[in-house]
Amino acid sequence: MDKEILIVGLNHHTASVEVREKVAFDAAVLGPALRQLRALPSVREGVILSTCNRVEVIAAAAEAQSAAREIKEFLTAQEAGWGAGELESHLFVHTGGEAVRHLFRVAASIDSMVVGEPQILGQIKDYYFAAQEAGAVGTILHRLFHRSFSVAKRVRTETGIASRAVSVSSVAVELAKSIFDRLEDKTVMLIGAGKVGALMARHLQRNGIGSLMVTNRTFERAVQLAAEFRGNPIRFEEYPRYLKLADLVVGCTGAPEALLGPETVAEVLRQRKQKAMFFIDIGDRRNFDPRINELDNVYLYNIDDLQAVAQENLQGRAAEVTKAEEIVEEEAAGFERWLGSLEQVPTIVALRRKVEEIRRAELEKSLGTSLKGLSEQERQALEDMTAAMVSKILHSPITRLKKQSEERDEAFYIDALKKLFDLEEK
Repeated sequence: MDKEILIVGLNHHTASVEVREKVAFDAAVLGPALRQLRALPSVREGVILSTCNRVEVIAAAAEAQSAAREIKEFLTAQEAGWGAGELESHLFVHTGGEAVRHLFRVAASIDSMVVGEPQILGQIKDYYFAAQEAGAVGTILHRLFHRSFSVAKRVRTETGIASRAVSVSSVAVELAKSIFDRLEDKTVMLIGAGKVGALMARHLQRNGIGSLMVTNRTFERAVQLAAEFRGNPIRFEEYPRYLKLADLVVGCTGAPEALLGPETVAEVLRQRKQKAMFFIDIGDRRNFDPRINELDNVYLYNIDDLQAVAQENLQGRAAEVTKAEEIVEEEAAGFERWLGSLEQVPTIVALRRKVEEIRRAELEKSLGTSLKGLSEQERQALEDMTAAMVSKILHSPITRLKKQSEERDEAFYIDALKKLFDLEEK
């Protein structure tokens, strides 16, 4: 059975946002990318997870080493112009139990930049369902991902890892509070009114922001969000005119390219008479051209800059993280036992088939000769009795075989059964 699990990818631990965004998968290309992934020779099942902090491919493969090589080539092909080995230096490969534990840690938000943030689980579910819709998910990843959802639920209910309201948005607001002495007299422009934008608006309101402007490609969504948080909606095509009013500009869109460059920002600074502007970029890809940080009186922070604030947030919850890690280990061990049991299934099926064929052949022979005069009721009683005998005889070897899924010598028992009973798996 093709049941080797592996994860190949890069995340905020191994690559900067500049590298991550080059490999990121936009919604428009995700379907074709999944079909391309599934077509790789060694890959049997696959899910692509692409967020602002990570791009990871989770796969079930015929052979992990070959699949890892193919997936690395697949990821490298997402961006033309990589030098030899340039991307590979940022990639990690997890296989087997290590891969299972990694996915569980990601789902439980232990591996997030902001540990305990709730958004990652929803993102994982979205990408899993997208892969399912594309026909890229089978038995192995179906079980793995649904188990990861359960792990995340256990961690959130059995530990205090999410006891403080944490998210990328809340950390971004903490950063804003460290930039300004006070937020009450500051004007913020929020570019993007999706889930992250809504969270950002909520945290800004809780921290007493002076005024809020909201812009979004879909104006109706900007109107809704602005109304909810007493802000002013701005049409997307008009927002550059209003930048001069903003002390802080937050980008949180999924735009595939930068929305603001140095020329536009330089003109805004001129209109503001060089009054300082701050930009926080938490988009899936960078919403602001990093060159704007070279301008005088401009201070740009991207998602990687939130790391220091996030680490401070984590220090008070170290004990809860330890509890969460214990849950991950327990659940990963359980999943590996299930995965190991799949190796036994063909052997058990073949054993039952072989013994059942013998039972039926001998029973039919007897019913046709020495037991020919039995009534229908007697025949059924004999059928039931022989079936029960076979079941009891097979119970011990099958139970023993299943128990060995937790031991090192599982393969020995499987091989022994095959040889002793001359089994042919069909």
